[in-house]
Parts: sequence; structure tokens; C-alpha cells
Amino acid sequence: MEYTTCPLDCFDGCSVEYEAGKKLRGEKAHPITQGYLCPHLNHWFKHPRLEKARVEGTEVPLHTALEAAIASLKETPPHKILFYKGSGNLGLMQGVTKLFFAKHGAVIAKGSLCDEGGGFGVEEGRGLNLTLSPLHVKEADVVVLWGRNPTVTNTHMLPALQGKTLIVIDPVVIMPSAQLHLAIRPRGDVYLALLLARIAYMEMLEDVAFIEARTEGFEEFKELFLWTPIRVLAQRCGLSLEEVAHMLTLMKGKKVAFLVGTGVQRYAHAHTVLRAIDSFAAMMGWLGTWGSGVGYLSQSGVGFTNPFDVPSKEASLVNVDFSAYEVVVIQGANPISQMPTSSVVRTGLGKVKKVIYLGLHENATSVLADIVLPVKSFLEKEDLKASYGHHFLGRMPKLTENQNALSEHEFCTALMEAFGYEAPKSEHSYIEDFLVSGAVEKKGRWQNRLYETWPYEKTFYTSSGKFCFLETFDDTLEAEGMWLIFAKWERSLNSQFLPHHALHVPPSLGLKDGDEIRLNSPYGSCVYEVVNDIRLRKDTFLLHSGANNANALTPSFETEEGHSAAYQEMHVTWERA
Repeated sequence: MEYTTCPLDCFDGCSVEYEAGKKLRGEKAHPITQGYLCPHLNHWFKHPRLEKARVEGTEVPLHTALEAAIASLKETPPHKILFYKGSGNLGLMQGVTKLFFAKHGAVIAKGSLCDEGGGFGVEEGRGLNLTLSPLHVKEADVVVLWGRNPTVTNTHMLPALQGKTLIVIDPVVIMPSAQLHLAIRPRGDVYLALLLARIAYMEMLEDVAFIEARTEGFEEFKELFLWTPIRVLAQRCGLSLEEVAHMLTLMKGKKVAFLVGTGVQRYAHAHTVLRAIDSFAAMMGWLGTWGSGVGYLSQSGVGFTNPFDVPSKEASLVNVDFSAYEVVVIQGANPISQMPTSSVVRTGLGKVKKVIYLGLHENATSVLADIVLPVKSFLEKEDLKASYGHHFLGRMPKLTENQNALSEHEFCTALMEAFGYEAPKSEHSYIEDFLVSGAVEKKGRWQNRLYETWPYEKTFYTSSGKFCFLETFDDTLEAEGMWLIFAKWERSLNSQFLPHHALHVPPSLGLKDGDEIRLNSPYGSCVYEVVNDIRLRKDTFLLHSGANNANALTPSFETEEGHSAAYQEMHVTWERA
């Protein structure tokens, strides 16, 4: 029996038992996995992958496609080359290719389609973004799921929720078993955090000792939540005062853990949303105290030295103009499906002289590419996984061979040699250096050294060592229409595996399943087939990430801070098609 780690982009970072003959099982002894794997990994070998390299639509030997890619790069001025890397699969060595493109003077797309807007807000208040793992959450009395659905995105968190008082804040009813569900208005999260703080302050529930000892800026935060009339806060978050008061009653005097997902921060003011939630939790003494905290998607490499974080020319990962480049190299990404305002993305890529794609699976972007290079799976190369949902690191040793695909390290090495640059170090060397920089080994498992105590128990990582409260924010979105929100689907992972394509609509619209309607936003127009969904608010549509035309209507600007996508910063109108 051999062991590896799941590479998929989710919280769990599962430890995997591998047995020759294509068998994967969860490692029962692992503190997080406990013998269970998600359906994606259980059916890993059933999902088709790219097996043959292609040049201009024709299958060719791998070395031929690699030579064609190198020739295209040699023929192109560096400033006309763009490297666009996604996170279809995770691992330290995925980033090694940046070394070549930075060295060569090419442009590297940077930013996030996922979580960095909210992460910026976490770092503003706490200094570093540490998460809450299932081992932390199991110590809580009350768990608040705020825009996060662990039944889909974080299944190994579910055992930690058993026996807890469960509060869900989401426009969609995701866990009917919860003691309280608050069907919050989309984009109302800041106002709910301020309303909770307002009512808690009126009832004198704040933790004065914690505020005085471990925070700064509370007076400014207090002025912020007292400034807006209480009924205005309730209207803007779409909830009644009774609902919010009930939530506070359930939490009063308890150890409370908040699990916050990316759904709350897909707006221009993403950083403010997380900062507001953190500020309410800090006011109540629920940050850095045993059994309590706020868990978001941590920066998986926090506390480590990343050998591939090198200076380079940059463009925005969110809204880069592909047509400005002659060669675009896309690794582990599907921008035609996943980038905002997809019609603009498709048009821009269509104007590129050569699109080079490195990936595991066929998708909308690989179909368009001029040169396709299959990459090795996590079983076919050496790597290391640092999770954003817990503090364990997982090794990914090479367990099987594949001569028809490249690892990212092999691709980088081939480029370095072709251009006469110094070759990268071995995969093993990078991995060992990374571990030494920020990990500690305990009971045979590597862990992030920052988690040797409860997250923030001893200090926050700001310049003062104290939590910094939210002091001000500006909210300017004014529009009429329905909200369009996005969520994960249990049978897919963004555009990987089996995406769900229907538009979910509230039954109050009087539509029938299978009807077609046209949605319009300031950024596009598209027809969708609908399915009625009783879980939705009356003012909300839902598309699952990875659906066909999921980003036909989404805005392409970045968040105010954090260089992240603001997918939900818009309203839509609708009409029968």
C-alpha cells in the first residue's frame, strides 16, 4: 500500500491510499480524511483525460507538440507572451513554470477568480489568514455556515458539525436540518454583520476584556454600526430583526465557530465583507479563543517560503486582454468557461496567434487551443499539497509512469534548456526546502508550524499584534432586477467532471421546468433552460459554477482590493425566450 494526497481544489486535501490496479481509498488513520473520499476521487479513473498531444487539431507525439510550443515561444517577443495559470489541480510544483516565464520577461496573469478579495479583508484585520480545520470546529458549541455549503465543498467538515447548534446564512436553503436558516439578501452580508454588532452592543453582549486586551479600532467600528438606522440595516440584509435576534440568542454565552465561504465575497467590496464578519466575531471575543473563530479559505502557503513567487511583468487574471498577445500559454485553467464576461474572453483568445494549453482534461479552452500538451496526474509526478482548509501537508510521490504526458517541472525544464537558462532544481529539492521553511513533523505527519497553538490564540499577525476592526466602507451599487448568484455543484468542481447547466429559479415566477428565459445584465445577454427550486429567495436566480454560459453575464472588473473577480456585482432582468 502506498500513500498520496488528493490534488483537487477543495478544502479537504485528503490523504489517499493507492493500490496498483487503479484503486484509490481514503486513509482511515488520517485526522481529516478518516477513510472517506469524495465522489470525484472515488471515480477518478472513470473521468476521461487528455491522452494525446495535438498541434492544429491533429494528434502528434508529445515531443512534436513540445517542439512546436518552444518554436512558437522563440518566434515571439517576450512582452507578447502571456502565461495564464489556473488552479484546476493544486500542488506546490504547479507553480514551477512561473520561473521560466519570469526569467524570459513574459507577462504572467496574476490575481484570483476565487477568494483573494475576501482574503485581503482577513489579512487587513488579522495580519495572516489562518483557517479553522475540522479538528478546531469540533470544539465549538455553535457553528455558523455563512455562504458555505460543506455538504458540497467540504464534506470532511461534516463530522465536526454533529451535535452542534447549526446556523446557516445563505440565500439558498442548503441544510434543512439547521436550527436556524437566515435567507439573507445577496450582497447583504456586511449589513448583517453590522446589524448583529448593533443588537449585541445594545444588549451589552460584547466581550469588553477581549476588546481592550487584543484589539484596536473598536470605537471606529462602533461608530460604523451605530451610524446606520437599525431598520435600514435589516432591510439591506433582507432579514427581520426577530430573525437576527434569534441568532444572537442561540450564540449567547457559547463557543462559536464561523465557517465562511466564497459566496459572500463575489462583490466589488469583497474585502469589506470578510472584515465586517471578522469584526463582529472579534467584538464578541470569538477570535483566537478556544473553540471559537472565523474560518475562510486560508492562503495554503501561509508561513512558508514559496520558491515560485518571483517578480515578473503582470496582467490581471480577472480581465486580461488576450488579444494583446501573440502567444498565450494556459496551464490548468479554462478561462473561456470560468473568466467573467466569457464572450469577450472567447473573442480575445480567438485573436491570439498561438494558444498553448497544458491540462488534464478536455474543456472549452483546450478545444480552441492550437497546441495541446497533456500533463501528468498527481499519481505520475512528485508534488506536495498544502490545504486551505486544514493545517496538514500531504506528500504526492510519483507512483506510476506516463510517457504521453509532461509534468509542469518537465515542461519548465524543457523551456529553460531550449532558451539557455539555468535549469530548475529537482522537484524533491523544492519540496524539502518548502517543508523546512514553515512545517513541523508530528506523529509522522507534516503540519503548518503556525498551527501549533489555536489560530490567533497568542497573537494576531498585524504590526501591533492586535486585531484591527473595520472602520469604514463605501457601498455604491444601485440597480433594479433579480440577483444572479453562483454555487458549487456536488457532481462537478467548477468546469471539471459533470457540470450542472440549468438555471435555478424561484417558483414564484410561474415558470415550468424546461422553459427557456433570457437573462440580461449590463455585461451580456443569454438564454437558459430553467428548473424550479423551492430553496431560493424570490429575488434570486442560481447558476452552478462551470455551467454552460455561466459567465455570459458577469462583470469583468476586479474587486476593490485583492485583485479578485466580482462575479455577483450586478442585477439581471429576465424575459421569456
